[in-house]
Parts: sequence; C-alpha cells; structure tokens
Amino acid sequence: MLLTKWGEALERENPLPEYPRPQLRRERWMSLNGLWDCAFTASNSAPAEYGGEICVPFPPESALSGVGRALLPGEYLWYRRGFELPEGFNIGRVLLHFGAVDQCARVWLNGEDVCVHTGGYLPFSADVTELLGEGVNELVVRVTDGTDRTYHTRGKQKLKPGGIWYGPVSGIWQTVWLESVPENYIDSLFITPRLEDGSVELTCGGEGRVRAVINGGAAYDFSAGEAAVLKLEEAHPWTPEDPYLYKLELALGADRVESYFALRSVGVGEDRSGVKRLLLNGKPYFMNGLLDQGWWPDGLYTAPSDEALAFDIAAAKAMGFNTLRKHVKVESARWYYHCDRLGMLVWQDMPNGGGNYSALTVSAPLLTGAHSRDGNYAKFARRDGAGRDEFREELLDMVSCLYNSPCIVMWVLFNEGWGQFDSDALAGAVAEIDPTRIIDRASGWHDQGTGELRSIHLYFDDYKYRPDKAGRCVALSEFGGYALPIAGHSVTDKPFGYKKFQSQDKFRRALTLLYDGQIRPACMKGLAAAVYTQLTDVETELNGLITYDRRVIKLAPGDVKRIIKMPEVK
Repeated sequence: MLLTKWGEALERENPLPEYPRPQLRRERWMSLNGLWDCAFTASNSAPAEYGGEICVPFPPESALSGVGRALLPGEYLWYRRGFELPEGFNIGRVLLHFGAVDQCARVWLNGEDVCVHTGGYLPFSADVTELLGEGVNELVVRVTDGTDRTYHTRGKQKLKPGGIWYGPVSGIWQTVWLESVPENYIDSLFITPRLEDGSVELTCGGEGRVRAVINGGAAYDFSAGEAAVLKLEEAHPWTPEDPYLYKLELALGADRVESYFALRSVGVGEDRSGVKRLLLNGKPYFMNGLLDQGWWPDGLYTAPSDEALAFDIAAAKAMGFNTLRKHVKVESARWYYHCDRLGMLVWQDMPNGGGNYSALTVSAPLLTGAHSRDGNYAKFARRDGAGRDEFREELLDMVSCLYNSPCIVMWVLFNEGWGQFDSDALAGAVAEIDPTRIIDRASGWHDQGTGELRSIHLYFDDYKYRPDKAGRCVALSEFGGYALPIAGHSVTDKPFGYKKFQSQDKFRRALTLLYDGQIRPACMKGLAAAVYTQLTDVETELNGLITYDRRVIKLAPGDVKRIIKMPEVK
C-alpha cells in the first residue's frame, strides 16, 4: 500500500476539519466528516444492518476510507450516521451541504426524503430545518455509480484501468457539513473584478440591504439581488508573482459572511509584433504550466489533508510553473482558495462523459492529426440526448460554482474528443454566464476552427511553432509525458509514459533538450502557453515530476525552474 505522509497521520474521527467554502464563510457550522456506518446492497432497499464503517469523505475504493472495495454498476452503497446539533446552533435555518458525491445520490434525514442529486463533481445543498428532531438525528445517503458504463461525467475513471485511465472512485468524496443561517441570508454571491476601472462588481442573493466592507475599511451599501459596482480605494492587480487578495465582509440583516476577491483580467490580444498572445491584466503573459490530475494513492480523488492540497500547488510554484491545468476533475473549494492565495493560474477542465469511446476518435488523431466535426454524435459516443442535456447543465453549473475563483483563467470544455459534441454552442452558453475568461473548446484534437484559441497536444514528434491559419492564439496544452520510475514510490512495475528514462541525469538532460530545443524557441516565435505532462505520477502513469506518494520530487525544484524559464513576452 502506497501512503502519503498526510495519510499516515490521518485522524479518522475528524478528517479534513477545515471550513470547506472559503469565499462564503460563516461562524456557525458543523463538520459531518468522520466515521459513518456503511453497507453495500444489490437492491435499492435499505440494508437490514450496516456491516462496516467508512471514513467520510474518502471514496470506498481508497485505502483511507477503511473499506478498499469498489462500488460496482448495479450495486448500492449506503451511508448512515447520527448527529446532535450543539445547543444554540440553529439561528433560523439549517442547511445540509455535500461537497461532492459520485455519481448519483439520494439523501434522507430521520426517514424523510431530503434530496436527489446526479453528477459526481459539484456541491449540492438542502434546507433540512423542518426535518430535524430533538436529540440524535439520523442521516442516510444512498449512492450508485456506473463509472464508465453510463453517460454521466466520470473523468479518467474506468472499471478496467490502465495507461492514462485510472480506477473507479465512488460515493462521498468531499466534506459533508451543516450550517445555520438566519431566516433571511445571503444565499449566493457572484464577484466580478473590474480591473480597468479599479472596481469590483458584487451580486448577493437574498432580500434587503447588504453592507460590504473591504479590507476592514471602506464600507458600501447596496440592495441584494442587484449588481453593485464598488469603486476601490486602491487598485492592486493579482498575479502569480503578487497574489494580492482583498478581504471582503458582507452583512445582510443578522447574516455575516467572510469572503475575498482579487483584481485581475484575462484575454487574448496582440503583442508588440502583432502576434496573438494570452493576456493577464492587459499584458502578454506566457502561461507556463503543468497538467494536474489531482489523484492521491491513499485517498484517490480526496486529498488526505488540506496541507496536502496546498503542497502540490506550492511544489509546482517552487519549480517555476505559474499555471496548473486541472484535468477532467473539479476540486474542492479549498484547492482553488490555495491557488488564489499562493498565486497559481488554473485552466479548469470540464470532466468528460458520454458512452464508450472509439480509439479511432480519441486516440488515432495523436498520430494522424485528423479532425472531425463534433455534430456527429455517434462518432463521439454522444447518441443519448439525455446525456448531452445533463452534460450541458453540469458544465454551466461548474462555471457558476467556480465563477468567483480569481485563479481560474480558462474553461476547457473537451479533451481529445472524449464525449465531445456541439462545442461551439456550448462555448456560447458558457460565455453568456462568464464573458470574463478564455474558453478552450477542444483541447488536443477535433478542433472546429473557431474561438480565440488553438489548443494542441503533441507527444511523439518535435514541436515547431506555426501560426494558426484562422489567426487564433496558439497554446501547447499537453506535451512531454517523460517517465522516470522511482523504486518504492509507485504502484506498478510496468510504467506508462511517452518516453521512459532509468536515471535522473538522463531525465534531466531530456527535459532540458525539450525546453531548449522546442518550447523556448516556440515561445519566442509566438507560442502563448505550454502545459507539460505532468505534476505527479498517477497509478501506472509515471510521467510526473513528483512521485504518486509526494515523497520524492524527481528533479531539484531549482533545476526545473532553470530548465523551464521562458523569455519575457511584451
């Protein structure tokens, strides 16, 4: 069993105790993480008895859950726990929150239906005030998960993993918690930075007048439900080099919320030579990044601690990278908070779904360079109209859910044709919700020739920059993938990687040649971004700069920083 140092130190009765939502923080809350009863059944009827325990919020397939068993298609996973509210906890309403449950969940409280939710990556909540009783309350959750046997979003999960595909993840995998709010409270918050005029736009859900206090000083009053533009006393732009965050306090009646925001803008524009570049705060900025899968050997989708979440981001930053592409996974809100405060740009992928992918569609283009129109639903395993509708709804929910995170600068809709469909229409729908960020419609291949960005993947050939025929900005959104196994720090003796090395010196030389010979010259000619594969090893894929257990950084961070350094673009 491969464990991280954080997994070894896990407190099973109180894992991940941090407040789970840093941009809408209240004092009155209660974590429900810890040991729950659990059972697996073949029918949808509640089990007669619960035969074991599970450590929430770790998936049952993970070592840290204490279960170590997959939830198979056709099975049901049941969770049960009791809780008592502390005296004086309820000040009006009590809300039950789930960070994420994969894939389909039904919730009961004291035998009464609470809610049903489909989709394994986004938070959901319910008002349970009227269902609460005196003394001990019983919470029950039932989960099903078809993994890759359904059209639901699933990311890289497969029942039969191998290569770039990983094992299944099911059930509750983010924090479960209770929160009490007044009868009238701020039920939503949307923050839009307006760097160009040194202001911030706030929209708070609720009824009545809201007071906002910024950095403990200037106070502003405005109406809930309406967009309010607040002029800042000082405009301090956010960058990876200077990740300045404004403190934001909000009050609506008796409700008090702590939050934060940053001033920054992103887009596409020309440099001094007329070449299309990615812009940060109105200036050309080379986004020098890593592909980040967000998997852990002991917790799978769930990091073993908050410190572990921050470790990955800080390690990438120490190696000189300013960007992480969060690959076909949505993280907990705390991960984005750490990117915000540490200074890390994020390209956020939408997790992929659809049917069984054809190798001719999703793999052959790596060698052939062939692209297809994504209105051909059969070709892209998207025949099911309900699946397409669900994906669209979940995509827009993801954009709304993560809208306030200043670190996110790009939405990536599809990767390498995995369940791709109608990318132009979906990009238009995303832009209606969020016109402030860049959209990568098709990362890798099956480019439709539209949008602001040409997104390229290259693993087997040398990369030579060529301007896009449609005049778009060009990004190398995946490349590299060099594997260096480290004995005792992997779960396989058959490593996967696009090139394999057996010594640190050969690995270092190969990485140096890659950046010296291909990436830096391309940057000077017009390449706008480069995302190396990848941050960490994952299962049999050993092409990370850090081992899967996070115990070994394969090259000294200072060496990597020198290797990947790019010339300044203006």
